[in-house]
Amino acid sequence: MNFTKITAAALALTMTFAAAGTATAQTMAKKQNTVMVGGAAMYPTKNIVENAMNSKDHTTLVAAVKAAGLVETLEGKGSFTVFAPTNAAFAKLPAGTVEMLVKPENKAMLTKILTYHVVPGRISAKDLWMWTKKNNGKYMTKTVEGEELTFWTKGKDMYIMDAKGNSAKITIADVNQSNGVIHVIDTVLMP
Repeated sequence: MNFTKITAAALALTMTFAAAGTATAQTMAKKQNTVMVGGAAMYPTKNIVENAMNSKDHTTLVAAVKAAGLVETLEGKGSFTVFAPTNAAFAKLPAGTVEMLVKPENKAMLTKILTYHVVPGRISAKDLWMWTKKNNGKYMTKTVEGEELTFWTKGKDMYIMDAKGNSAKITIADVNQSNGVIHVIDTVLMP
């Protein structure tokens, strides 16, 4: 046997397996449907809190979740659907509102607002569109807080109306998590 031919064949076989491994890794990454939010990858294998902590667009939300004592809950098994306001959404609130809400004496009010952004179960944007279409353009669902949110569409956009009649637009949909899904919104919802 020619040693050079055997070595070349082994090298070719090794390169084939390496290429297959790279292709498999790329395929797995695509299957995970990793979405970028706030400059960070949101991995479907991580929970809601683990991912939100990496988003530069959600530092206010993370601070509020911590102040309300909801970290452990949102790290739990779930499933949860979270409508996650960005920092810019919190900035729309009247000056001083966020600072007031994160004070220990306002924990109950903060918890009420934050749980109004959470719906039990994993609800995809496709589900919301389908249910909205089936219900003559509006769909209502109860939040963890206990009150309802109303979903409606305009063109290709999905909106959420809160109990006070304010609307938030879903800007990034279907950010899958190990314990649910996040939909990024541009306005804080108020019960």
